[in-house]
Amino acid sequence: MDQRPIGVFDSGLGGLTALRELRRILPREDLIYFGDTGRVPYGTKGRETILRYARQDVAFLRSFDLKAIVVACGTVSANALAELTAENDLPIFGVVEAAAQAAVRAASNGRVGLIGTSASIRSGAYEREIAKLDSAVAVTSRACPLFVPLVENGRFRPGDKVVELVVEEYLAPVKAAEVDALVLGCTHYPLLADAIGAFMGPGVALIDTGAVCAGHAAQTLGESGLLAERDRGFCRYFVSDSTQDFARLASVFLGETVRDSVERVEIEKY
Repeated sequence: MDQRPIGVFDSGLGGLTALRELRRILPREDLIYFGDTGRVPYGTKGRETILRYARQDVAFLRSFDLKAIVVACGTVSANALAELTAENDLPIFGVVEAAAQAAVRAASNGRVGLIGTSASIRSGAYEREIAKLDSAVAVTSRACPLFVPLVENGRFRPGDKVVELVVEEYLAPVKAAEVDALVLGCTHYPLLADAIGAFMGPGVALIDTGAVCAGHAAQTLGESGLLAERDRGFCRYFVSDSTQDFARLASVFLGETVRDSVERVEIEKY
C-alpha cells in the first residue's frame, strides 16, 4: 500500500487521455497532472529542447512526494525516457513500449500504421520497439504536425470539416498501405479518434497510447504493492499558461468541471 500520488505530464491536453484511463482503473489514487500549455507543441522542437522541457516537467512534479510518474507524451517518451529513467529514483512510465505491444497484438496481417509528431517519427522509437517484438511487422509511419494545434484549439469534434480535411491529407498513404492497426503515437490524437476511425474504416484497430500506458502503469504498480487504499482519490491540475482555456477544454473532454482545481506554474523556474 502506498498513499502517495501519481504524477502525469504532457505538453498540453493530450495527457488527459492517460489521466482519464488512470482515473477509471485506479479510482483510489491521487493524481497530479501537469500540462505544459505555454510551450506546446513539443513535437516540433529539437531533441535537446524536448529533454530540457521534460526535465523541468519532472522537477516540478517531484516537488510533490510522488510514487511514480506517467510520461503521457509520445514525443517525450520517444526522445527522453531513457534519460528521465536514469536520473530519477522512482518508476517512470512512457507510452512507447506499451503501445508497441498493443500494436503487434492487433496487427493480424503484419502491417502497422504509426502517426505521431515530427519529433516522435524522427526518433524511430516506436519502430525500434515494434521490431524488437516482431521483426516481420511492417510499419508505415507519418508525421502529423497539425493535429496537436487542432486539439489544443478545441478542433476535434466529429463533423469539423477542417479536421476531416487534415486527417485525409495525412492518413491517405497509411490507409493505402492496408494496415489493420494504427498507433496514435501522440496522446493528443485520441481526441481525433472519431475522425481518424471514420477515414481509416472499421477494420483498423486504433491504439490509444495514453490508455495502454495507463494500463501498464496500473498493472506494474499493483504487482509492486504500490497502490493506494482509500475511498476515492483526488486530481489536481497544473498548467504553464491560461488556466481558463485549459479548464474549458479539459471539462469538455473529461465530462466534468475542473475549473476550480487548475493552477498556473512558472515552469521555467524548475
